Order: sequence, then structure tokens, then C-alpha cells
Amino acid sequence: MGVSSAPTTCRLRSLRSNFRPSISFTRTAVRVCTTMACDRSADIVHSFKGALLFKFLVLVSCIGINVPGCQCNAISPERCRVWGPGLKHEAVLPVRYFFIQAVNSKGENLTVSPGTDTFKVKIRSLDVKAHVRVHVPAPLDRGDGSFLVRYRLYNTAPKGLEVEVLHQDSAVAESPYIIQGPVYHEYCDCPEPNASVWRNIMQCPAVEHQILADFKPFPTVDLKRLRQEVPQRFSNRGGLIHYAIINNQVYRRTLGKYTDFKMFSDEMLLSLTRKVVVPDVEFYINVGDWPLETRSVEPLPVLSWCGSTDTKDIILPTYEVTHSTLETMRGVTNDLLSVQGNTGPTWANKTELAFFRGRDSREERLQLVSMSKKNPELLDAGITGWFFFREREKYVGKAPLVGFFDFFKYKYQVNVDGTVAAYRFPYLMLGNSLILKQDSQYYEHFYSQLKSGTHYIPVKRNLSDLLEKIKWAKQNDATAQEIARAGQLAAREILQPSRLYCYYYKVLHMYSERQTGQPTQHADMELVPQPNDHTALCPCERKSQQEETNSKDEL
Repeated sequence: MGVSSAPTTCRLRSLRSNFRPSISFTRTAVRVCTTMACDRSADIVHSFKGALLFKFLVLVSCIGINVPGCQCNAISPERCRVWGPGLKHEAVLPVRYFFIQAVNSKGENLTVSPGTDTFKVKIRSLDVKAHVRVHVPAPLDRGDGSFLVRYRLYNTAPKGLEVEVLHQDSAVAESPYIIQGPVYHEYCDCPEPNASVWRNIMQCPAVEHQILADFKPFPTVDLKRLRQEVPQRFSNRGGLIHYAIINNQVYRRTLGKYTDFKMFSDEMLLSLTRKVVVPDVEFYINVGDWPLETRSVEPLPVLSWCGSTDTKDIILPTYEVTHSTLETMRGVTNDLLSVQGNTGPTWANKTELAFFRGRDSREERLQLVSMSKKNPELLDAGITGWFFFREREKYVGKAPLVGFFDFFKYKYQVNVDGTVAAYRFPYLMLGNSLILKQDSQYYEHFYSQLKSGTHYIPVKRNLSDLLEKIKWAKQNDATAQEIARAGQLAAREILQPSRLYCYYYKVLHMYSERQTGQPTQHADMELVPQPNDHTALCPCERKSQQEETNSKDEL
């Protein structure tokens, strides 16, 4: 059921005239709303002569509060829209996903939540004899009339899947959707040999401006020079991984003391090469926090998870975003999809304070706590873990942990750097709070697609204008909400899991085009194997077709 975004008055169909108000009258009012016939006139209840208090409270319940059952135009199942990569068998992702837009009988998109249980989704194998495990949690209510549906396959559906989308037992849009098989699961090693076909399937952007900017200093990549100079200059700077992808197989060697985070680059490269054939390429990934290349003259191309205005590293999506995407609905609770259905109260019902919780990884975070103590009516900030400034804990104090989804109980989120860029930023952007972002020299792969003042509110590096910006937001509530909404919509688009894969592929492809010399599997490199246990079993038709083609060519 849906709520019209426009103010309305409601006419109640019928009530017993001898009703006596009780403690449960508001519940009765809500139940009545579900059977109402809506009218944009000023008419109101006539059945309750003398029961003015009840009439008023019913009206408040129906109009003033976003009650899911209260609406002026019921959802029209056939007019609703369903779309997304999860309806394409070729779009292989760790968790497949698609969207539902609730639409009323007039063809208008609902703009507020019609209720978390508005839609039900059932997914089953087209082959009733095949044992296909698929996990389909309830659709995520994004609070704006749209829903996000996720499902994870644990084995391949050879003949395909049937996706049934229902609203109160009625088929939604063109449901059921038939996804012709084979529909491969995440660990099926079955790459698409034609990269152009794969990019079209994934709807990859034609241009990523951040990638173009990152490669501008590197018209060519001299592999011979790279092998000589990168280990000499950077192997003692933390963690460096030397990779070669040859014939779509991943090989690597480790350099430096702290290389455990290779697990994150390993898993992403393996996942990518299971989905598309990557050109032969040889490169270095920095798995430390800070970008490495500071030289402006003859810089070396090193791939990193974070960039800065005074370095020349080529940026990849962070290990945090990458890992959470790979482990969605399995090994993590906060990911780019789940956060979209856990954004807390509506804007009007959020606590009108700026909020921050985090560890002591930058001094400005301690400054936030001091500001919070002096201005509790504007800011609620606390340090939850001490490592860098332990001697100051007894003065500043330690705040209890707060679940990330509970951050969105507050209207304003303060984003302050940690050791480098705060990796919480993409998750904050996907919420429906206004982001107050500290000016920073550091950036992630998507920052250049966001505009200061349009998608978030900038705050000076030293936080000297933070309180002023919070006051501005409180005094300009409608504008603050518009900026929060614009940021959320932009983040939903550019932080889709499919876009993450596109970005990784684009970086490796552009790098391969600039290589001079032959990518090589060096003697001290080891193969990073694809999973080969029972979870990875799948019949790959692409490989069978390729082998058949090769056999014919030999004949």
C-alpha cells in the first residue's frame, strides 16, 4: 500500500457509532486507514458526532504520520516497474540484485515507503529436478517507494530461474520473469571471452574520468623499468604485491613486511577473471594505507586503494568496498546493498544533531569530541577506540560502540579522515542523512563524481566552520534534505556492485594498452588458484563452446 506525497484528507468508510475511545484508539485508527477511500476534499468523518478527539487523532494518524497502510492511491501491481542486472543471466555477480518501483493507479511513482512488506519475491529453478540453492531475503525498503531485491546463488541453475514478484498475491509488472540458463553462481569459473559483450551486459560507463586522470602521467608503462625501480623504491614502505595475469590466470609475489591484505586484492582479481577474460597484464598493487608515488617527473604507475592530491598512484576501489561487495549476504553485515534498506527514520523523524563515532586515527576526530562537549545541542561525537593518541583517552573519554545503521537516526553525519580517506564515506552517502565532509587531500575512486554543495556540505580541514554549517543545515531544513537526497541518489548509481567490476576491468584494460614489453610470470611468482571445491562446481558452456571451436580450428 502507498502514501501519496501530496497532502490529503481521508474519508473513513464505516465505523460503529457507539465507539468508545480507549487506549488502543490509535491502532484502530490505523486499521481504519487501510480501508479508507481517499478524497482531496475537506470532508471528514460523520459517523462520530461528538467524538471530535477521535476524529482529530484519526486525521493526524492518516495524514501527519507516514503510516504504511494510509494512502490515496493504492499500488497498481501491473503499473509497477521492475528492472536491474539481476534479471539477466549473463550478469554474474556475487549477489545479484534488481529494483522494484511502487507505482499507484494513476501511474505515479510513490515517493515514500508503502511498507516494508509491500512486495514478496520468490525465485526457483526452472528445472524442478535440479537442486539449486538460492538465498532470497525480503526486499529492502529504501524508504522512497523503491525496493532493492538481492539474491545469492550457491550453485548454477543450468536451465535458468523463474523470478516471481508479488504484491498481495498479484503479479507485479511482467512477473514472472524467466531468466534463461545457465545462470552461473559466483564461484563458477566461466569468463566471457568477449570483453565488449561483457561491458554491455554490465552496462559499464563509456568513460571513467578518474581513470583518465590517473593515467594521464603514464602514456606508456615500461615493464622493464617497472620491475627494476618499483621494488627498489617501495618494497620497504609497507605492503606491495607484484601481480601478473597471464591467460586469465592470476600470479603474484609479495614485497614488504605487511602483505596480509593481499587477500583482498587476490579475491577481487579472481572474481573478475571468473567473469571476463582480462588482457595479459603485469602490475604492482600497494596494499598499505597511504599512496606511494610522490614524484612528478617520471613517476611509476602503482595501483592503490586511496589517492591524494600530492601523489600519482592509480586508484582502485578500496579493499573495504571490494570485500563487502564480494561477501554481501555472507561474511559481512554492512555492504553497499544492505545499507540502502537500513537508513533509519524518515528525515522529519531524525534527531536534529550532527553525529560522529570512530577511532582516534586523526587528531581532528579528538577535536570533534571537544566541540561536542561544548555544543551538545549541535553535535554528538565520541571516540570508540584508542590506538594513536592513547595518552589522551583519560581526558577525552571512550564512547560506547554504536551500530552503523543507527548512525542514520541523526540528520547530519560528520565525515572526517582517518589515517587516509574515511572508508565509511560511501556507506554514509547511501544513507539519507546530510553528509558534512571534511576537506581532504585524500580521495577514493568515486569522489570526483560528487559535487561539493550539491551532494554533500564541505567543511574546512581544521573544522573551524563545522558548527556554522550545522546551524545552517538546521535553519535551511528543506535545502539540507534536498542535498542529502541528491547525494544518496548519486551514490546509488555510482556505487552499484556492477560498477565496481567495471571499474576494476577498465583500470586493467587501460593499463594493458600502455604496456611496453611482455607481461611475464616470473620464477618467484605463485599461482593464485581459483576455488576448486564443491562450491565451485559448474558446467561452463562458454568453455565447452570455446574448446569445440578450437578443436574445429585444429581440424
